[in-house]
Parts: sequence; C-alpha cells; structure tokens
Amino acid sequence: MAETFYAQIAANRRNSFFLSLIVIALFGVLGFAIGYAISGSASGALAVMAFAILLGGLAAAGSYFSGDSLVLSVSGAKEVDETSAPQLLNVVREMAIAANVPMPKVYIIDDTAPNAFATGRDPKHASVAITTGLLEKLDREELQGVIGHELSHVRNFDIRFALIVGVLVGSIALLADFFLRFTFWGGGRSRDNDRGGGGLQAIMFVVAIVLSILAPIAARFVQLAVNRQREYLADASSVQLTRNPYGLERALAKISEDQEVLEVANRATQHMYFTNPIKKFEQRASGLFSTHPPTLDRINRLRELTGDKPLEGQEAAELSGLD
Repeated sequence: MAETFYAQIAANRRNSFFLSLIVIALFGVLGFAIGYAISGSASGALAVMAFAILLGGLAAAGSYFSGDSLVLSVSGAKEVDETSAPQLLNVVREMAIAANVPMPKVYIIDDTAPNAFATGRDPKHASVAITTGLLEKLDREELQGVIGHELSHVRNFDIRFALIVGVLVGSIALLADFFLRFTFWGGGRSRDNDRGGGGLQAIMFVVAIVLSILAPIAARFVQLAVNRQREYLADASSVQLTRNPYGLERALAKISEDQEVLEVANRATQHMYFTNPIKKFEQRASGLFSTHPPTLDRINRLRELTGDKPLEGQEAAELSGLD
C-alpha cells in the first residue's frame, strides 16, 4: 500500500506542475505574439507581456489577502468554537495534528447538502467550512476522511497553487480580449497604414488573432485539469493522515448519492468544495467544465491503495450517473 500511495502522490504532483507549465507557456506565447503584432518589434512584445504580468499581479494580491473572507461571507459560513461544535472541533484538531498544520478556524454552513471546503492563503491563515448536512449524514470515520482531505489542501498549499494558475488564466483572457477589441476597432489597419506592414509582423498579427481566440479556452481546460489533479492529491494525502481509505471512500459515495442541492454554491466557488456541489440535474451544471474528477475515479484510486477490486457494473453506473 505504501508504494502505491507515494506513487500516486508523486504522479499527481508531477501532473499538476506539468499542466501549470502549459498555462505559463500559453501566456508567454500569446503575450509575445500580441506584442509583436502591435509593435512590430521584440522589445514591444516583451513590454506587452510585462504589462499583463503587472495587472495579473495586482489581481492576485487582492485575492491573496481578502479572497478567503469573501468566499466565507458569500457562502453564509458562521464561525464555531468548542462550546457550539465540540465534536467537530475535536475531529478538525485531530486531523490538524496529523497534518502538522496549525489549527484552522472552523465554520459551519447551515445547509442540508453534505459538503465542505478549505480556504486561506497558507496554513497559518486557513479556514475550514463544513455544512450541517455533512455533520448529520456522515459518521466519525467518514468525517475524518473529508476533514483530512480539506486539511491536505491546506498543507499542500493548494489554495495558493490554484490562485497562481487562476491569475494566469485570467491574464490570458484579459490579454486576448484586449487584442481582439483593439483589432475590431481598427488597430491593425492603422498600424499597417502607418508603417507599411511587414511580412513577419503580418504573420504574427494573424497568429495573435488565432491565439486570442483559442488560448483562453485551452487555458481554462488546463486549469480544470489542474484542479482535478489537486483533488486526487488531496484524497491520497487524506489517506496518509487517517490511515483509513475506507472512511473517505464511504464519504465520497454518500455525498455523491445525496440529492440535496447546495444553494450557496456557484460556479465561482464550486471548485473549492470536497465534491462538486452543483449536481448534474441542475440547470447551472456543466459537465464540459467539471471542476472535480468523477467520484467513481476517485473511489477506484482509493481502492488501488487497499488492493480492493475497482467498482464495476451496476455500482459504477450508479455513481457515474450521479456525478
């Protein structure tokens, strides 16, 4: 089990960083192509890239210092203590000690749909939010698996990691939108008239238009793939903390089979939750832009750790239909 467990963690981390490098490469290529198309020089291309990085950095700083409080507020989360939720605090403290991270602030969301999320810029400024439905419908071992998963996100700096990738994806979208608007309002024509065009610059202009259309879409898909890899990593890390893959497996199955709708979740926050809070049958659902791996895949990866047979047949079909 140990070899499989560490192999899963190593593979998930490699995949995450590889996918992140793809986003960085997209940003660099798009910035250079747009800069060259506008200025006709390499120095101008680098200047456009620097400007985009500056804007992205300012947006990242705002999210870094105030994003967690905004998410908790939007989710209707209320902080609890030893007096109001002693058993929950006990489980969170137990998992925090196992993860070797400071005790996070603990919040409860008054909603019957079972789910949870972690937020915060680093382990010293972390918070965990749990729905009342999760507390009511899961036993202690299952709750440990979920809390272990969320504190693994904290320990692995997944919030910061997701922020960096999100800022890059947002910068790509802003840069692409700027160039397409610039082109639409005649920026390309005035440049050619004033400077007489140029073979390489004309080619780069066409390349920039194509990239401005395709790069934001590609970057978004890569971002979703990064999110899914971090979920696999947090599952494996939770098993490392609890030494009990069965609790996490049962929690995944119970939450996926639950038909309650988490009203406070939305497309901006859905990627933060333990499982995707937006159900397939909801109008706001979008399978194409899924933020989480299929529950069946997550459970079968846990079964690899224990040597149990993967779910197949009717059980697998039922879980696949619920994601």
